[in-house]
Amino acid sequence: MSELAKAPDFATFEAHPLTPAIGAELLGVDLRRIDDRLIQDVRAALLQYQVVFFRNQNISRTQHIAFARAFGELEIHPATPKDQPDPEVLRIAHGAGSRGQENMWHSDVTWREKPSLGSILRAIEVPATGGDTLFANMNLAYERLDTETRERIRDLVAVHDIARVFAKRLGKKAEELHAQYPPMEHPVVRTHPETGRQHLYVNNAFTSHIKDMPADESAELLNRLYLTAWNPEVQCRFRWAPGSMAFWDNRACQHFAASDYFPAIRVMERVTIAGDRPYFDAAA
Repeated sequence: MSELAKAPDFATFEAHPLTPAIGAELLGVDLRRIDDRLIQDVRAALLQYQVVFFRNQNISRTQHIAFARAFGELEIHPATPKDQPDPEVLRIAHGAGSRGQENMWHSDVTWREKPSLGSILRAIEVPATGGDTLFANMNLAYERLDTETRERIRDLVAVHDIARVFAKRLGKKAEELHAQYPPMEHPVVRTHPETGRQHLYVNNAFTSHIKDMPADESAELLNRLYLTAWNPEVQCRFRWAPGSMAFWDNRACQHFAASDYFPAIRVMERVTIAGDRPYFDAAA
């Protein structure tokens, strides 16, 4: 029996797992009405499933922010326009003039000293077909590695660099971005601060190299580790509709936004909860 099949009952909703590996839809929730018990249950479900989904949520930006804030302090992303109301909201909009660029496996903002706990994404407008988001369980990806590889990577450190993605998108030089967001070192294998599980914590978007390793060896090893997220047996796939929402644990999983809908329109809004500094616990 998979770990997800052994999930506990929740008082405030019914959880329907998407796959044996990751993800569940939480049924019977109205996020216009939140209380401590609902937040407690959602947090427990998030730790259990790594990503949870809600349908038919007719909520405002203000309510979206309030729901996210119930889980902790909120981040402001450097890609958010400086004069935007509600700076906690990152609007991700694509259409005929903008092809989606989030179609790579990644964890969000791993270039921060303290990457995010998680993000809550709300669908505003979605294409008739396409534009799904995929999620991968990086604890399962780690556990499926052979023993030799797990031993090889357990004490390694990787460097994460904002400029790999956002220098071009923000129209800035790497040096300019590094002045505010210097490259960060995080363990290749991260221990989850709440579950104690170990997860692969390198991603193709922001990880530049493994510290103190020759460049060719680093590239070969990282490419091998990146490929673990591509296994369908560690994934789930979510089909969006207006009012759908996803809340993922950025410490535990990676995601991939399929950009197969061009030139149709896809508009999403994301609110992100601040996290803590990654660490590796050899006793976990």
